[in-house]
Amino acid sequence: MTLTLTLVRHGRTHFNARRVLQGRTDSPLTRDGREGVRTTARHLAAHPFTAAWASPSGRAVTTAVEILRHHPDLRLRTEPDLREYAFGVYERRPEHALEEVAPWGELVRAVLEERHPGLPRGESGAEFMGRTRRAFARITAEHPEGHVLVVGHGLALGAYLATIAPVGLVPLPNASVTTVEVEPDGGARIVELAHDVAQQGHVAARPMTLPTPVAPADEPAAADRVVAVG
Repeated sequence: MTLTLTLVRHGRTHFNARRVLQGRTDSPLTRDGREGVRTTARHLAAHPFTAAWASPSGRAVTTAVEILRHHPDLRLRTEPDLREYAFGVYERRPEHALEEVAPWGELVRAVLEERHPGLPRGESGAEFMGRTRRAFARITAEHPEGHVLVVGHGLALGAYLATIAPVGLVPLPNASVTTVEVEPDGGARIVELAHDVAQQGHVAARPMTLPTPVAPADEPAAADRVVAVG
């Protein structure tokens, strides 16, 4: 049997709207962000979820709880390794402050290739990619079949997608939906990518074209990729 993963990025937060880096730091959803999540929740109301997971960050849990109002029999579980990339001392600071010292495209590429040593008080690319793989390995091992909801973050969810398909990182709008199917042998494919159900647009997705594609070593390279953050 096939396991279906429905990946949802959290709703728009005040930091998203102000273009402030979040990472491990949290920020509440804006009024528009909450309405966007409710729209996505209605879109997913008929999905036959058999389990639900979320990053423990408040913005992800709030988003997941809203979705599960339509699935009252499901218990939400949190997985620490689903948390967003840790930007260290640059969290709570404007995105341009980081851009001045570490151009976004270069930083993302180094993180995905697991060679970035980490920003001050942050985490290295190897740590981030390692825990992202572990998180999804645990979820897929515990649920070899069924339909699992996973609520997380732009860069963290995008990093997972980059490990399974050459489309790599794409801008994930707030409250957007991506669907992945995982086969019993572990093979996975993306069947729906960054569906902007709530029409939140790319206000908080921070697109950045990478000059050279980033792909897992055992997969072919793809065309340019862009990334969402937060």
